[in-house]
Amino acid sequence: MVEQKKRFALFLAALDSDFVKKTYGGYFHVFVSTFGDEGEQWDLFRVINGEFPDEKDLDKYDGFVISGSPHDAFGDADWIVKLCSVCHKLDQMKKKVLGICFGHQIIARVKGGKIGMARKGADLRLRNITIAKDNAKLCPYFGDEVYESLAIIKCHRDEVLELPESAIVLASSEICEVEMFSIEDHFLCIQGHPEYNREIFCEIVDRCINLKLVEQEFADKARSTMETAQPDRNQWQKICKNFLKG
Repeated sequence: MVEQKKRFALFLAALDSDFVKKTYGGYFHVFVSTFGDEGEQWDLFRVINGEFPDEKDLDKYDGFVISGSPHDAFGDADWIVKLCSVCHKLDQMKKKVLGICFGHQIIARVKGGKIGMARKGADLRLRNITIAKDNAKLCPYFGDEVYESLAIIKCHRDEVLELPESAIVLASSEICEVEMFSIEDHFLCIQGHPEYNREIFCEIVDRCINLKLVEQEFADKARSTMETAQPDRNQWQKICKNFLKG
């Protein structure tokens, strides 16, 4: 009997930058190279453009990833409302969903949490976040060794202000109380970007300056965090893959 290949869907909530298109062929390939394995099928749905799978096809997927976005997860644009509706359905189906940044906040919204502008302001840097070890040890996808902290690239102006009742905090930081949380065994949510590398981060900082979204001093501080350190991409990759495929 031929084993069915695993199938995943990326809900892309951001447009591809020219840099990412030229360097990686688009964010879809960034995500698949980070979380995908040989022999799997990954499908792209540009939810920011209103692309969604038919409801009848949701059960064909083993897991879903919701990307970051420049949009607010508490917004009421048609595609955001639709995304919330699809996530509610996936929750009912107990489908595995990995929410990243905007996706992390969308899941909190769907499950009854509160999201809004970050209390301590935008976070744009490489940051060490503290793992809630006692809670993390209960999650098999962390593996045998649960680290005290992990470095991850941060790029957000909103945050989860109040967790849904059913959520368990898995990580926090000095600037953000909810860096990571889980709900049962089918939702894993991360405020940072496990898929980003230094090149993608620096290009985002450049765009933020060009669009006058941040001051030069803020941008310089953001870049300086990556001068002598790197994100723990291997550890994040392992955690996320273990979750999606465990």
